[in-house]
Amino acid sequence: MIAVGSPTLENSVTRPTRPTRPTRPTRPHQRPRMQSIHSDSMITALRQGFQENFGSLPEVLSRAPGRLEILGNHTDYNEGTVLSVAVDRAMHIAASPAPGSSGLCRVVDLVSDSRRTIDLHSLEQPRKGDWGNYIKGLIVELHRREIRVPAFDAVLYGTVPLSAGMSSSAALEMAMLLVLLKLAGVELPWLECAKIGQACENHYVGANTGLLDQVSSLKGKKGHLIYSDFRHYTVDNVPIPQGTAFVVANSMVKHNLTNEYNERREACEEAVHILAGAYPGVKALRDVTVQQLHAAEKLLPPLVFRRALHVVGEIDRVETGREALRKGDIAGFGKRMQQSHQSSMENFENSCPEIDRLVEIGQTLPGYLGARISGGGFGGISVHLVQSQDAQNYQKSLEKADQERCGIQTATMLCQADDGARLLNCNASVKLDGSGIF
Repeated sequence: MIAVGSPTLENSVTRPTRPTRPTRPTRPHQRPRMQSIHSDSMITALRQGFQENFGSLPEVLSRAPGRLEILGNHTDYNEGTVLSVAVDRAMHIAASPAPGSSGLCRVVDLVSDSRRTIDLHSLEQPRKGDWGNYIKGLIVELHRREIRVPAFDAVLYGTVPLSAGMSSSAALEMAMLLVLLKLAGVELPWLECAKIGQACENHYVGANTGLLDQVSSLKGKKGHLIYSDFRHYTVDNVPIPQGTAFVVANSMVKHNLTNEYNERREACEEAVHILAGAYPGVKALRDVTVQQLHAAEKLLPPLVFRRALHVVGEIDRVETGREALRKGDIAGFGKRMQQSHQSSMENFENSCPEIDRLVEIGQTLPGYLGARISGGGFGGISVHLVQSQDAQNYQKSLEKADQERCGIQTATMLCQADDGARLLNCNASVKLDGSGIF
């Protein structure tokens, strides 16, 4: 497998996996432990990098953020609701139409100098384990919609941690999709863009994921959480209470979603099939209450029941958590984050000892409000809601305590809510007003 690593992840502890387990393609090189790069500095770096590699200035620039899942674990593909946040770590892309008519696209990652050549006439088969699959998959999905993409040259610069549960893949997909649509002279609604990214992962990459990551990357707003309803495909922004901050701790366990993710989704589908016999009208786990699920427990295989209990409970926690935020009950919201993580440990089994340890340590530190695994799971990150006045000390104390326990340097960062994916002004080193093109 061709993997493009991250400096802070090179010494990570990787949990054992079965040799036959399919691997999810790696994403372009990221730099997880860093402060956000100011927009005009990034534009300058992209333009310079493009000119050094291709001898001209780019015609299109884009940016798409990663995301944190705050509440609503594995609820998106169960037609549930989620609270997430777009963060100030993102994928940035500069591109132009390629000269000539060869149909070859050249893509360069500026951080690692990793390079890919994509032949627009040979997209049928993904290359196992290659991050170029995300780009090729997008082009395939556009072709299915009769949108023809011209050959292009592009440079990438990512600041989203790799394989850490912050959705570096969706950041790459949405940043690249904006570029491809601009080069093709086509505009699409935001929801269709999200579905193209999802289809890329489902059909080309081979991960049966939901829409959460793409929606979060597209619909972020500074200072706000994103409340997404995946039955009605509606999005609302929920203000983040003042005086709070998010500390992200990387477990240094690189997660591999494809096999584990698909197994969890199949269990949810089995639960729906059985529950529909007991409760007419059930089309998804969203349609089942916690009380109904417990009443039907004997109908379900034990493992399927626990998988369903996690999802049904998560949907309930999203709704009650949103109400807690509306009332200013930040302690109540933090309690639901803690309950969510407990369910991930016991019912969905998508946490890991390294994440559990970080959450356990967090509970002992001043400023702690709540913590949980974030994202698909099986490694990756924990997200900690803390009092902002204690955030920096919390971050340092978490790193120190974890190192004392296991001897591994944990990578942590403070994350802020940021705006969603957008095109950037490639003719001037200034930040565009507004939150994007959608």
